[in-house]
Amino acid sequence: MINKVSKNVSRQKRHLRLRQTLSGTAAKPRLNVFRSNKQIYAQVIDDTTGKTLCCASSLEKEAGVKNGSNVEAATKVGTLIAKRALDLKVEAVVFDRGGYLYHGRVKALAEAARAAGLKF
Repeated sequence: MINKVSKNVSRQKRHLRLRQTLSGTAAKPRLNVFRSNKQIYAQVIDDTTGKTLCCASSLEKEAGVKNGSNVEAATKVGTLIAKRALDLKVEAVVFDRGGYLYHGRVKALAEAARAAGLKF
């Protein structure tokens, strides 16, 4: 029997490798992205204190999406997280793609956050 490693385990290993070099500070927190098969989530995290400064997801009513697993939902979540971060006076972040490829929903979220005023 051939044992196949799941895609999520491989993603978690990639994310751990990324996290060895990526870290968020109070001046420049980390923008973390998690995408599931049905939704997409984003958090702005200060790793020195271990606190989440703000978060956004496609589940929220403020995002206003029916289907949370498409590029349109990711774009809305990206603008929402950027707006919330800018309200907290966070202008620059370090982007953490969470072990996912910078493509599709992850790329759409990042570009929407950039367009809304976040610098990374």
